[in-house]
Amino acid sequence: MNPTQHKEQRVGIFVDVQNMYYSAKNLYQSKVDFSKIMNAAVSGRKLVRAFAYVIRADVGAEKEFFEALNKIGFEVREKELQIFYGGAKKGDWDVGLCMDAVRMMSKLDVMVLVSGDGDYTDLLEFARSQGVRTEVIAFGKTGSARLFDKADEVVDMSQSPQKFLIRSVRPVRNTSPEQKTHGNNGSNRENRGETHKETINGVVPEGPDNPAE
Repeated sequence: MNPTQHKEQRVGIFVDVQNMYYSAKNLYQSKVDFSKIMNAAVSGRKLVRAFAYVIRADVGAEKEFFEALNKIGFEVREKELQIFYGGAKKGDWDVGLCMDAVRMMSKLDVMVLVSGDGDYTDLLEFARSQGVRTEVIAFGKTGSARLFDKADEVVDMSQSPQKFLIRSVRPVRNTSPEQKTHGNNGSNRENRGETHKETINGVVPEGPDNPAE
């Protein structure tokens, strides 16, 4: 706890899980330890509510991961991955996260945003206009400088990644010419009846002899 934080502050936490997942994967081929995120965000203060925003693609070990977030203390907000005609995919919680945060402003002294997405810059500006302290936890290497400039405090996970990451993970690869890859979010790889499904919680091999539960 630094001098601008004190134990009586009421804290709300808003985690963009997709942003954290892809930043950790692209930078370190690893996964975020969300229990460490929770501890860093609360920092000995009074937690009011903590939300984790996820996109449900109904693949792999999603259910177990969402349950693990619940056990840590997060309220999991789920939204289905939208697949449009032609194969385009969309899944984001930008508006939903902002609406939850705005509704909670009057009950908070501190809003902790766990994301480096610059789309949340206006949310930070609004929070500060309401007298709410804004803190951001994100990877500086992939985060928005504009977002960081609007925060009262930034915890740059890139400076000490070992504090926030689980052990390094090597994803399952299939280099067969028959491999098919679809999109970036929850991609499916199919080859000779075996499917490898990539989820928020990692890459889970799934096939007749190894079903993903």
